[in-house]
Amino acid sequence: MGLMISFDRSPTEFSITMLKAVLFDMDGVLVDSEEFICKAAIEMFREKGLTVKPEDFIPFVGTGENRYIGGVAEKYNFPIDILAVKKRTYEIYDIIVRNKLKPLPGVKEFIASCKRKNLKIAVATSADEVKMIINLREIGLPVETFDITVNGLQVERKKPFPDIYLKAAELLDVLPEDCLVVEDAPSGIKAARAAGMKCLAVMSSFKEKELKDADWITKDLRISINDL
Repeated sequence: MGLMISFDRSPTEFSITMLKAVLFDMDGVLVDSEEFICKAAIEMFREKGLTVKPEDFIPFVGTGENRYIGGVAEKYNFPIDILAVKKRTYEIYDIIVRNKLKPLPGVKEFIASCKRKNLKIAVATSADEVKMIINLREIGLPVETFDITVNGLQVERKKPFPDIYLKAAELLDVLPEDCLVVEDAPSGIKAARAAGMKCLAVMSSFKEKELKDADWITKDLRISINDL
């Protein structure tokens, strides 16, 4: 079960009844696809004649595919057409993830608990739309599961800027302070707090001390929304 750690950061007592929406990051929260997008990008670069290593991508994790691929190309001073190489990377990715991606522990049950509370739910991911659709399809949570989705192509400034979460709140027609963000990374926590939202951090990608700015930290989502 998820280990829950909470922090009293609010001058007023928080109640779950205040929530109207839950906004989910995707990678590291709903699914762990990092291994596969890395493999796809490595294969894409190999086809272009450049050999790159998995560790080359680490500084660019969570920044969106433009930076994820473009940052590695810059490291090797390797000119690319970012739109063309992204398209090819996603084609490879779509093939290699078939029947390999699974939702992270507790994801479907946590979403069900949100729906029982009549909360609106959204995906807000820095990934491009095509990757978001592939991932959600493969884990059995297609885009129709959510009230809305927001992807990295819909905002100019990526996390730690709050834009993607503010966009999600706007599309859901709820106030930022009535939203809970579920995140796995420090940059996402900063984005949530900058948006004026509460944040639940999942320890799938980072350790507790690196997630300390969240309002709650849990080992995984094998909890209920009522546990907050």
